[in-house]
Parts: sequence; structure tokens; C-alpha cells
Amino acid sequence: MTATATAAPARGAGRPHYGTHLFLIVMAVMWLIPLLWTLYAALRPKAVTDKYGYWSLHGPINLDNFTNAWTQGGMATYFGNTLTITVPSVLLTLLLASMMAFAVSRFTWKFNLTLLVLFTAGNMLPPQVLAAPLFEMFKHTPLPYSISSSGTLLDTYYAVIAVEVAFQMGFCTFVLSNYMKALPGGLTEAAQVDGASVWQQYSRIIMPLTRPALAALGTLEVVWLYNDYFWPLLFIHSGDRLPITTGITNLQGQFLLDYNMIAAGATITVIPTLVVYLALQRHFVAGLTLGASKG
Repeated sequence: MTATATAAPARGAGRPHYGTHLFLIVMAVMWLIPLLWTLYAALRPKAVTDKYGYWSLHGPINLDNFTNAWTQGGMATYFGNTLTITVPSVLLTLLLASMMAFAVSRFTWKFNLTLLVLFTAGNMLPPQVLAAPLFEMFKHTPLPYSISSSGTLLDTYYAVIAVEVAFQMGFCTFVLSNYMKALPGGLTEAAQVDGASVWQQYSRIIMPLTRPALAALGTLEVVWLYNDYFWPLLFIHSGDRLPITTGITNLQGQFLLDYNMIAAGATITVIPTLVVYLALQRHFVAGLTLGASKG
């Protein structure tokens, strides 16, 4: 005689969640309305909005504002400056944070937890608290004029990259260390028995297994550092070295009343982060859901 066991359906399974769906739809609409209206304003000529107002639906739409914002606003230069800051900052942050996470998660030593707490506690300080000390420190840090026109760390990309890496390492170390602790300890123990060095354990065993977490953190870091406004504005004084987030203010100052062009410039700045998120969306979601369930 055989017995067939049927799993009981989970509680609430199949029940329609009208309230949840309604809430999500309302929130999505609330987020989309300003974005879509900004895009619509960017597509309208300034003369039309001056005549009918920004909340009207009259007149033609075209891409002239985007063309003017790109050429007259010098946005190609600002995008290049942003890449110069963002790419090294993200790569250095993930590299150093992964090394630190490997040390505190795979090895047991006296100051293991203390060091992790110190790294994480650095994220609790508001950036504005350290603005004046960092400014003075960079101001009195000499550099050769061949790599710095000011003779100091001020007005250089090095200052912004160093601060971005320092502030982001704590969060990335915390996330990566928790993920690495979830990996089986037998992996590195077996590698150690086979004669693998610490570097080989890190680079050939642990790092390939942390790709989902690195992809999720990389996506977040690109968005955060790309949109950072405070540190570049504080340390970079030359207009031709500003990143896109601070450089867009020059467009506003030059065309103060042309809000259509400003809307077009703001829309252009969103495109790179949107492309990065869409390209890494699968890895980003997988990284966020790691450890959510147990098999």
C-alpha cells in the first residue's frame, strides 16, 4: 500500500492582494509623474512653454533642447570627468573592501570584530563633519605641479577618489564580510591543505563565489558615486574638471530662465545610471536576495 502526501498550500497562497497592488500602483505613478513631466518639458520648445505654460499640452515636441544642452553645456567634458572619478572609485572600493572582508570573515584573530566595527562606524559620520578637516589636510598636502596645477591635493581627482573610497569601504566591507561568512569554511580549508596561499584562496576560491554580491554592490556604488554632489563641489574648483552633477549647475547659471534646456540636461544625466542598472539588473536582484531562503 502506498500513501500519497499532498503538501498543504501556504497560508494566503492564491489569495488576491488588491491592497498591495493598489499601493504599489499608486507609488509607481507618484514616482513616474515628475519624471515623465520633466521629459515632456525637455521635449517642448521654450517659446511654447512661455506662451502656454509648463502645465499645458499645446505645441510641438522635438529634440532641440537635448542637442543644445549637450553642445552648449559642454556635457561631453563633464561626462568624461565623471568617468574619471567614478570608475577608479568603484574598482578601488570593491577591491579593498573585498580584501578586508576576506580577512575578517575567513580568519580568526584578536581584533577581528573590532576592526570590522571601526570600518562600519565610519559610515555613521555625516560627511559635513569631516569637510573642513579634509579640506585643510588636502590644502596642505603638496603634490608636484606636473600632476596638480594647484601644487596640492585640492582641485584634483585624487582628492575626490580618495574620499569616496574611504567613505564607501565601510558599507561594502560589512556587506561582503556577511556574505563571505555564509560560504562553507571547508572551501578554504581544503585549499589550504592542498597548499594554496592566502592570495590564491582569496582570488581563485572566494572572489569567484562573490560575483553576485560584487555585482549588486557595484551597481549601488556606480549610482551613488555618479550622483555624488558634495565632495566634487568641495574639492574641485576648476570648471573644466567638474563631474556631471556639479557641471549641470553651469548650464543652469548660463541659461537661468530656460528650464526646458535644464530639464533636457537633467534627463541626459540620468541615462548612464539607468543603462548600468538595466545591464546589471539580474545580478543586482540576485545579490539582494542572497540568503533570503535556505535550501
